[in-house]
Amino acid sequence: MSPISQKGDAVSLSVRVQPRSSKSGVAGRYGEQIRICLKSAPVDNAANKECCELVAKALGVPRSAVSVMNGASSRSKVLKVDGLTLEAARVALAPYLDEMKENRG
Repeated sequence: MSPISQKGDAVSLSVRVQPRSSKSGVAGRYGEQIRICLKSAPVDNAANKECCELVAKALGVPRSAVSVMNGASSRSKVLKVDGLTLEAARVALAPYLDEMKENRG
């Protein structure tokens, strides 16, 4: 199952964050989720903010388009990305997830 799905006119991403990492970035898959390493600690919403900024940059959308739908205080989160199609999200995240090969067969 893909960690990327269409929800109306938005895309949802199932992610697993790893706070207090040595460097921030999309780090591939974690089971059925996208693994995201964050330098920020999970204090005062800093990790959630960094997570949204990082995903927005990876997808090429404004930071305001990305929000935490579920799991604000958990390592497993569902992010909502407004104004993005499912195909555009898959193409943007393919270098990190090898998503295109998985969908082709």
